[in-house]
Formats: sequence, structure tokens, C-alpha cells
Amino acid sequence: MDSTNPLSYATSPIRVLFFDHTAALGGGEIALLNLVRFLNPQVVKPLVLLGADGPLVKQLGPKVDTYIWPLPSGVADRKKDTLGISTLFRIREIFGVFAYVWRLAKFIRRNEIDIVHTNSLKADIIGGMAGRMALRPVVWHVRDRIDEDYLPRPVVGIFRLLCRVIPNYVIANSAATLRTILPGDAENPGSGVRDVARDRRAVVVHDGTITTLARDERAKNSELFHIGLIGRISPWKGQHIFLRAAAHVSKKFPNARFVIVGAPLFGEEEYEQVVRDLPGQLRIENVVEFAGFRSDIEQVISELDLVVHASVTGEPFGQVIIEGMAAGKPVVATNGGGVPEIVQDGSTGILVPMGDVQAMADAICEIMTNPARGRAMGIMGRQRVQDFFTVELTAGKVEAVYRKVLPRQGDRRRAAS
Repeated sequence: MDSTNPLSYATSPIRVLFFDHTAALGGGEIALLNLVRFLNPQVVKPLVLLGADGPLVKQLGPKVDTYIWPLPSGVADRKKDTLGISTLFRIREIFGVFAYVWRLAKFIRRNEIDIVHTNSLKADIIGGMAGRMALRPVVWHVRDRIDEDYLPRPVVGIFRLLCRVIPNYVIANSAATLRTILPGDAENPGSGVRDVARDRRAVVVHDGTITTLARDERAKNSELFHIGLIGRISPWKGQHIFLRAAAHVSKKFPNARFVIVGAPLFGEEEYEQVVRDLPGQLRIENVVEFAGFRSDIEQVISELDLVVHASVTGEPFGQVIIEGMAAGKPVVATNGGGVPEIVQDGSTGILVPMGDVQAMADAICEIMTNPARGRAMGIMGRQRVQDFFTVELTAGKVEAVYRKVLPRQGDRRRAAS
């Protein structure tokens, strides 16, 4: 049997159940949406099960079989940065979780699912247990850095332990993410990434974006220079850093205009109010716009001259960065997490230290001072996305993972019986 041919594993497409605890359009959910749209239908039949209703359901549309099974409220509403030993699963919730896992395992077997592909931390645990109970291979798609600057210490330890027990294979959205899942280095060869590389149970698959012809639909007044930060309004996303940098830039460039696109998720409205009050305190309210949540990100980016990423904690990947580069825009981004795997400093954009207001302002001013350099960065950034960060590349690498973990056709038939 030819192991390089995906169709040699089955006479019909591989049935993959994608499980995510939320249907909010966060970065991980946008990446999931892109992935299921671009998997080869002759190779993979995707089904999506979500632990809540939300905008992702409409985006998936009628072409993807989508199921909504609400998680127990205490589990669904828990923020990952507030988890601890006592709150990971409370006693009163644990029976609800087990009932959900049991029901999900029955769904997996009844629908002859071949692989369970989980897409979030909560989904990794709940969907992973269900997949194991149903005797199906489990693929964890980890899109969060498993480190103490991103998650509480107890959760980090538990998740790293479970990573060695539950999934048959781990996909990380960046090398930075993978290093935090199974930390290790050359001086500690008995653990971590070296082990994973040796037994081939993990791989880095960068998220991809859709590349179309770059558009430029900025305001007709060409004297204005539009600078945007796009993403969930959250303290670690750094909207406050962006606005403080904007105050410095506007003193030197009165034609600069600053746009914040996004809305708070998971109970972060208090921070949003702090951010909305900041332009008035900095006396830049006349040059700052809050655009709120926008689903037409391609349109939003097309109207910008510069895309800024301001996270103060290492970003696991940086979906909006590749979207900006795909549109031919220069990028100013903070240098942490998976971002350096995307942005080539000085070539496709400028990297600045996390939390450094002055460095961010200086980088923005550098691009505004030299528009030709900014345009060259945009051109090179778009080429980099076409070479390394397309959805087609991502889908192909994920399909390769399925071929590694999936039993041969005869074994699949016995497992389904």
C-alpha cells in the first residue's frame, strides 16, 4: 500500500470531527474556519461540533455539517487566565463534564468519525477524553502558549502532563507554542521538543490566510495616513500601548489617524472602557476611531496604510499579522512568541520590544518618514505570505498529520464496529 497517497488509507474521505468550545470569532476560530474550507474534500470530510452558538456558525454556512452542543455554563464561561486547581473543573460541574464527554463519545462512534481534531484548550481536554473513550485517534491543535506568562501555573503543569497522555498527535501553531507545550533543550535531551521530534508525535503548522489581489481602498484624502490595530480588546493585546504610542506619533505627524478594530470577549468590558477613555486623557480623541467588531477584516485592512500588533505577552502566532502582510501592508509588531516566525525585522516589517511605547512610536514614525520603504516592506511581506502562510499550505500539512495517525482501512472498519 502506498503510504504517501492519502486515498490509499480509505476508499472514502476521512471523517474528521473538529471540536471547539466556543463559536466566537477569535483568532483560533478564524483559523479553524479557514482550515475546514480548504481541506481537500476528496481526502477529508469535516464535521464541526461547537460548545456554544455564535458568529462562527453562520460563517461555516450550510456547506459544513455543524452541530451546537452547549457546554455546562460553568465550564463554558470560565476564562483560561483565571483557571486554577480549584477552578479547573469544580465538583458541581464535573458530573456535567463527564456526561458531556460520554455523549460526545457516542456521537463520535455513531457518526463513524475517524479522527477527533480539537481546536482550543477546553476542547483539547473534553474532546480528547471523548475521542479516547470512542477509541479514535485524537489530534490536539494547540493555539495557546502553555507558559506561566500566559496561563496560571497549575494549568500549565496539568496541560503539559495531559499532552503526553491524551493526544495521538499535537499540532502547534508556531515553534514558540510547541516549545511551551513540551519544554526542553539540548542540555536536557530526555524531555521536550527533542522527544517529540524523535517519535514524530508533534509538528508545527503555521496558520494560513487567503491571498487575493492586494487592494488599496484608503480614504480619498491621500494626505491622511491610517494606522490600525485589529483584534480582541484585551489587556494582553496592548491597545493601551498602541494609543500611548499614537500620542507620540501624532505630535510629529498630525496627518496620522489611528483605528482600533475589535471588541472585548470573555468579560473584558472593564478594560475596554479604560481604552476608550485613554484618547481623551492623551488629548488625541480627534485622531482616534473605535470601529468595534468587524467581520470584513480584508476590507478593513485594505483601508489602512500600516498594520500594528501591540501584544504585551508573547503571541502564540498572530493571524492578523499575516492578513496584513497578505494585503501588502507594512507591519509594526511586538517581538515575542510566534511573531518573529512571521515578520522578518527590517524586511517585511519592524519588530519592537513588548510593552515599549517609545519603540513602537519610533517604528511607526520610521515608516511614515520613508513611505517608499513602507511600500517595499508591504511587497516583501505579501511574497512571504504567499511562500509560507497560505491556507492551502496549512491544509496540506494538516492532511499529512491525518495520514500519520490514521489506521489503515481495515483497522478503521474494526474500530468503527
